[in-house]
Amino acid sequence: KGPTPTEVETIAEVISSIRESVGIKVCASLGILDRASLLLLKDAGLARYHHNIETSRRFFPRIVTTHTFDDRLRTIHEAKEAGLEVCSGGIIGLGEKEEDRIDMALTLKELDVDSVPINILVPLKGTPLEGIDAISMADVLRAIAIFRLVMGNKTIRIAAGRESALKDFQGLAFMAGANGMMIGGYLTVRGRPPEEDLAMVAEIKKLWNG
Repeated sequence: KGPTPTEVETIAEVISSIRESVGIKVCASLGILDRASLLLLKDAGLARYHHNIETSRRFFPRIVTTHTFDDRLRTIHEAKEAGLEVCSGGIIGLGEKEEDRIDMALTLKELDVDSVPINILVPLKGTPLEGIDAISMADVLRAIAIFRLVMGNKTIRIAAGRESALKDFQGLAFMAGANGMMIGGYLTVRGRPPEEDLAMVAEIKKLWNG
């Protein structure tokens, strides 16, 4: 679920070292934590906590069995109470319905998170969802548009799975409502070279700036 108190102390030391040596803002993704641990990390220099809700409350038990949806929400509330920015989103293409995507977006709006990563399932051999039908490109773009309508001016980032789901049409995600993306490798799949993403961003800026 999350690191032990001793591990949290070690992570806090690492965060402090990063802040002192590099000076960049630090975001951590460590699972379920209590407020005391989050406060310790904030005092060490942590700026943002990443903790996805994954999907809707209704669909969550079909995907996660080790803890509850409320456990996830509790950690997000604790992170906000600790004064941290919060990055929270989920995965689409798990077999959920569009209503689940809408409910996920509404939950994130209620939580008032700062950034919303949208991951797209990549069915991998040997995993429980290896045989699931891939979500269509149209449904991915529709989901991004829904999140934009619900989340207002919050940052919406397309993340893992965008390369395989959108292929040569990744730029359409930004027309649908995304205004950020994660680049490089992900947890289970490799991304594409950052140079390709930077070139795409340059072209998108030309469109946005007219």
